Amino acid sequence: MPGAITGWGIALPDTVVTNTELEGRLDTTDEWIVERSGIRQRHIGGTVAGLATEAGRAALRRAGVGPGDVDLLLLATTTPDEAVPATSAAVHAALGLSGGAVDLNAACAGFVYSLVLAHGALATGSRCVLVIGADCLSRITDPDDRGTAVLFADGAGAVVLEQHEAGGLLAHDLGTDGSAHDLLVCAHGGTLAMDGREVFRRAVRITVDSAAAALDRAGLEPADVGLFVPHQANLRIIEAAAARLGIPMERTAIVLDRTGNTSSASIPLALAEAADGGRLGPGDVVLMCGFGAGMAWASAVVRWAGMPAARAA
Repeated sequence: MPGAITGWGIALPDTVVTNTELEGRLDTTDEWIVERSGIRQRHIGGTVAGLATEAGRAALRRAGVGPGDVDLLLLATTTPDEAVPATSAAVHAALGLSGGAVDLNAACAGFVYSLVLAHGALATGSRCVLVIGADCLSRITDPDDRGTAVLFADGAGAVVLEQHEAGGLLAHDLGTDGSAHDLLVCAHGGTLAMDGREVFRRAVRITVDSAAAALDRAGLEPADVGLFVPHQANLRIIEAAAARLGIPMERTAIVLDRTGNTSSASIPLALAEAADGGRLGPGDVVLMCGFGAGMAWASAVVRWAGMPAARAA
């Protein structure tokens, strides 16, 4: 499908909580957290609408796109600010967008789901789609639960997609295994409960199988991938999946050591840092893989186009 990521932006709360600070109130240590997850610090605070608006505004500015040019806003979040209305409505108003807006909840796979749907919108007439992944997981995390409090955090990442012949979605793989519903769950008014051991086991397999399926549909091999952008849940999961796929870590985007697990925001946060760091060039193949509660998964193989020539000049 045609379409290129022409802009990106991020937003992280100002409050940073380090592992050392958690040592003071939890039965844990910095060494234990790093060994088990790879996380050293996380950002806490803000609202989904506020973070999403900040990230979306940055993405629009980088793309050189005005609010009136946006035909659709897709907000991936598992922690909406209110039950009704959709948080995307508040973001739409704050940014002064035109077109429609909708929330999408596929947990940590939500951003990639939204990216696939955005390309579908472009293929059927939309000119510009703003995709945002934003979550405030600290609001549904028990601060006294060592198994989850050290992992989950808050943040947002956004991308602008526009019609473009040089880039686009080469292939995707989407799926859900509802029988694993209870492995990671949060009831209304409750906090997250997770079977960490089983989630870890399934996450590696799901990431590898889904990524391989998407690459196969694109007619590509792992060696063709210029940048692997997995969901930033756990460094050991990422390392295991990358090793099984045959993608070296130097071609893998990692931010979780500084951001923790931000669910829908984690992939765009990692993608934006890689783009800002000059790790992506026109024609590069980007493989994005998300997995999360549900258990839902989503992989997308995208051709990176970079800034349109006329706008970059």
